[in-house]
Amino acid sequence: MIKAIDLPETIPIFPLPGALLLPRGRLPLHIFEPRYLAMVEDCLKTKHRLIGMIQPRDVPGTGEKRLNAIGCAGRLTGFSETEDGRYMITLAGASRFRVRDEVQGFTPYRRCNVDWSGFGRDLGPVEEDAGFDRDRFLALLGRYFAAQNLSTDWSGLKEAETELLINSLSMLCPFGTEDKQALLEAPSLTTRRETLVTLIEFALRGGAGDEVMQ
Repeated sequence: MIKAIDLPETIPIFPLPGALLLPRGRLPLHIFEPRYLAMVEDCLKTKHRLIGMIQPRDVPGTGEKRLNAIGCAGRLTGFSETEDGRYMITLAGASRFRVRDEVQGFTPYRRCNVDWSGFGRDLGPVEEDAGFDRDRFLALLGRYFAAQNLSTDWSGLKEAETELLINSLSMLCPFGTEDKQALLEAPSLTTRRETLVTLIEFALRGGAGDEVMQ
């Protein structure tokens, strides 16, 4: 368990499009680039073992990619090495953060000074969503999975805690980078569920139509 007092001011950053980590979520990663192999090795030497996952965004007309303002740090909780020197790691979502500025030099990977304020609930207990209608949600999800040719363990979804269900689907569903960022920045579990439902409905409509689930 990480407490607010243990959160460092500077963390290594892993900018990876489409990879979403949420508080209390689990994200498996395959690490093979030399700079990120070095990042993992340095991370293992720290007390907090935190890596900041963040989505890069395109700057129109420049071809440049900049970091989004908000990311989520995960604690490195699983580690294995393959025979050819690649790492398989697991990050456990700890807390979201806001980028203050980027640290220049010294390491082959990017590091940022970050601000953890405003995300206190990330380190708290599991969130609840009082307005969640599981049956209606799973019915909508079933249509979405069928349209996307996706499969899942439906018995597991029916039994999963609400936060685990919403956050896992937010992380795993094949949404675009901007959509993933919207799910990350949702201020509460209820808002994230509403955003997730909107994205699923939009995908089912193909950008048109009138089906809306409140």
